[in-house]
Amino acid sequence: MHHNVGILLINLGTPDGTDYRSVRRYLSEFLSDQRVIEANQLIWQPILQGVVLAVRPQKSGRNYQRIWNMERNESPLLTYTRAQAEKLASRFAAEQIPVVHGMRYGNPSVEAAIGQLTDQGCERIVVLPLYPQYSATTTATANDQVFRTLMRMRRQPAVRTVPSFPDHPSYIRALDASVRRALGGLDWKPDILVASFHGLPKKYVKLGDTYDVECERTIRALRTSLRLDEDNCLLTYQSRFGPAKWLEPYTAPTVVKLAKNGLRKLAVVMPGFLADCIETLDEIGNELREEFMEAGGEKFFAIPCLNADDEAVDMLETLARAEIMTEPATIRPASRSAA
Repeated sequence: MHHNVGILLINLGTPDGTDYRSVRRYLSEFLSDQRVIEANQLIWQPILQGVVLAVRPQKSGRNYQRIWNMERNESPLLTYTRAQAEKLASRFAAEQIPVVHGMRYGNPSVEAAIGQLTDQGCERIVVLPLYPQYSATTTATANDQVFRTLMRMRRQPAVRTVPSFPDHPSYIRALDASVRRALGGLDWKPDILVASFHGLPKKYVKLGDTYDVECERTIRALRTSLRLDEDNCLLTYQSRFGPAKWLEPYTAPTVVKLAKNGLRKLAVVMPGFLADCIETLDEIGNELREEFMEAGGEKFFAIPCLNADDEAVDMLETLARAEIMTEPATIRPASRSAA
């Protein structure tokens, strides 16, 4: 029994609404993170607070409206991340291990999530960033936020962070099951499968980020599991921002070229995202679909992310249990008189 342990799932984040103020507040926090935008803040902040946040929130707000969960009035990312935490909590209920979720940017905050766990008596917390492939812009900044919260606490819990898992067997099994289930439900067969990962500036890789290497590890393992090769399962990168060179090949130009070369039926899987969000539902599901069709495509299918599928929860349970299994050393507190 591990009564003093809690589990924290951390995802990227989401605005509280699709209105200008909500989206602006979210983007300001996100794009002010120096892990995300590695630029001189004296130069970047005037640009961000001026030009970027004067225009981008309106466009992003319209995009969010297209995929917004109207029933719950929230982003699908929040809906699915909550569902992941709730289903994982049911797996640990008998052991009285609570599971909560927090967002790096926006609500519920990481600080509030840690507060939930410590209020329940958790002296140890397993932190699981929901990013299969490591990047300083995702995994590291999520962990940073945990540590910043600890810095403000008088009584800190012990924390153990789960490392990235780009080709962990449970992750690849979940992806394999998701792809097979999705494609099995179609009444047509794709000419090719494109795996689209979130992009990253090439500069970050040169500085030592291992993201591209881990994306390649994922796609190699997935190809092997699905019995595909490089010709019928491509690796691409999406979501470019700004003028800098990003990891290539870029998703949209690749897909357009495929259509112009006569490939009419396309399926896209997004292995770097564990929950559907604006990048998967709108950027791929809407914008990329339109580009592919305009270039001559006939059939397009965006494979849903793992979300709260049973295989996804199996994976999260496996990763969390691996960290919980190792018990901390029991140390007898020193008495004040012995000091």
